[in-house]
Amino acid sequence: MPSPRPTSAIRSIRAINRSKPTPPLTRLTPPSAPQTRLSSSAHGDHHEDHYDPPSGWLWGVPPGETYKKEGWEGIWIYGFFGSLILGAVAYAYKPDTSGRGGSRIQTWALEEARRRLEAEGILKDPSPEKGK
Repeated sequence: MPSPRPTSAIRSIRAINRSKPTPPLTRLTPPSAPQTRLSSSAHGDHHEDHYDPPSGWLWGVPPGETYKKEGWEGIWIYGFFGSLILGAVAYAYKPDTSGRGGSRIQTWALEEARRRLEAEGILKDPSPEKGK
């Protein structure tokens, strides 16, 4: 079965939405709550419902319109990706504390043993000088 074209899918969604009446949004209150409402000046409208009903569009932007960024989005993006880059750089330049499966003392001991074996002539120098 071929996938529907975006324009035909949008038309069918619009037709379905037009045929159904949208029910009004109601606020569910517990049975013990009083059913009287004070005037808006008494409460300052801070108890109003802050819910935006779904519009059916991706991020609420219809096709053909451009998305308008909110004030916090740019700061969040620069802060998030900046901290990722900073963490990657810090991880790349962290001090050597691992050695070969151990701690810093093992790294030092390995280097010291190699230096002593080279001094005694048991182990060949991996980087001989060009002048010899």
